[in-house]
Amino acid sequence: MEELAISLKAEGIQKKVISPGKGELSTFPDGTKVKFHYRTSLCNGAVVDDSRTMGGCSKPMELIMGKKFKLPVWERIVSTMREGEIAEFICDTKHTALYPLVSQSLRNISAGKDPMEGQRHCCGIAQIHSHHSLGHVDLDQLQASPQPLAFTMEVLQVLPPGSFRLDTWAMTDEEKLNAVPQIHEEGNALFKEGDTAAAAEKYYNAIACLKNLQMKERPGDESWIKLDLMITPLLLNYCQCKLMQGQYYEVLDHCSSIISKYEDNVKAYFKRGKAHAAVWNEREARADFAKVQELDQSLGPSVGRELRAMEDRIREKEKEEKGRYKNLFSHSASASATATTVGCFTGSM
Repeated sequence: MEELAISLKAEGIQKKVISPGKGELSTFPDGTKVKFHYRTSLCNGAVVDDSRTMGGCSKPMELIMGKKFKLPVWERIVSTMREGEIAEFICDTKHTALYPLVSQSLRNISAGKDPMEGQRHCCGIAQIHSHHSLGHVDLDQLQASPQPLAFTMEVLQVLPPGSFRLDTWAMTDEEKLNAVPQIHEEGNALFKEGDTAAAAEKYYNAIACLKNLQMKERPGDESWIKLDLMITPLLLNYCQCKLMQGQYYEVLDHCSSIISKYEDNVKAYFKRGKAHAAVWNEREARADFAKVQELDQSLGPSVGRELRAMEDRIREKEKEEKGRYKNLFSHSASASATATTVGCFTGSM
């Protein structure tokens, strides 16, 4: 134990065990999966990230050893821990310079966004020295002024290689490309069962695989376009799930992104029209549904149903608003009459 502490200190890492774990310490061969919760803090105690609260839910981090994670120090420190152990590690700046980029990706994931969203197409070191905002004030400050960080880790589970299915982020490029059709099918099966949340997660994972590969291609090149054509149907399926979950503005964003590249994508217009109708954008909804009919006349009956449903909702809304206005007017008139009566009564006194 003392030898470990000396070794870590020489590397610029100080470890403090908060609660000892159980069993033997794993040798952590490459391919081992480690599930853990983490809390990242500045040395003054201010919390930067906490996996138990990030994105409004408690979701542990999963790390595959030997997969060259962007923050190598996390592999180093968890490799000193047993299952169930809780420990705090204070790591020198040389280990934490890339943390803002890692944190941005983790925050994107927790918000259901592309992990690479907001990051430039360059290596991590180049991004550190750029003036590109990460979209979070605290991360921008940390990127501009790198400093030591404290990581409080709780190891939940250590799984040996071959005992689990690899998560998409841990796959090689070839593994990701080969996994996409299977993940797509799993999403379709879940959707048919009515589990739209789980289906959306599958579609998201498949999209993330392809997006990661696409980041390595030049936009507009043949390989980039081929990957984008694979992403589009997955994104439309994801949008269908989000429509059913009432996440209309996310649908508007994604469908608009598709239409900006593929102006004849009738499914994107149809889903965007439904989302516009749901958030009372009548003019935009009618324009999208008109485009649907222009692109595919066979969808006329479906468009007609959506338009009638929208018009019914608008009439119901107008009726409710008239009712509220009438009640408000009646209340105001009654209050005025009461005040007049009281005034007259007072005057007669």
